[in-house]
Amino acid sequence: MATKSHPPLMKKHSQSDLVSRLKTRKILGVGGEDDGGEVHRSKISQVLGNEIKFSGREPLGLRVWLVVSAVMLTVLALMALTFPIQLHDTIFDEELVGTKMSIRLYGGALLSISLVIWNALYTTEKVIIRWTLLTEACYFGIQFLVTAITLVENGTVSNKALILIFSRVSFVGISLCYYYQLGRRPKKI
Repeated sequence: MATKSHPPLMKKHSQSDLVSRLKTRKILGVGGEDDGGEVHRSKISQVLGNEIKFSGREPLGLRVWLVVSAVMLTVLALMALTFPIQLHDTIFDEELVGTKMSIRLYGGALLSISLVIWNALYTTEKVIIRWTLLTEACYFGIQFLVTAITLVENGTVSNKALILIFSRVSFVGISLCYYYQLGRRPKKI
């Protein structure tokens, strides 16, 4: 029996074969667009969950707002943790009825939210920043409701409490404004 020898292997130069390069790019998904017009670098980045990065400019003042809210919430949290009675007396102009523990727990939760906002400052991923802004808007919205209900139950409204309620509403508005600005698709040029 004679053994058949195979012809020598020929190297295929895919760099010069345009059809082969296009097929390979299509399989990998490099440079392709999805239904929403987003261009993906590869199928691998889609599977691994590569987040949407800013493809242009951020909304004006977004980072400033994140810094202001992070500083404000951190200071308020530290005040609630260290001086709970004074914080309550300053806002509601009355003596503390409950324990200091509830205000300190509030301070701990507030410190956690401020840490989330501090971390959102250092990312460029839209999804993370949007979730942070939504968390912030929910926090301020709940604070507005709790403060308003407490003031109605007590029957006394001070100027400090009215300023607090107005600030909560404006903070909800600012956070939601940035949240929706980040959700819009960038204009194509």
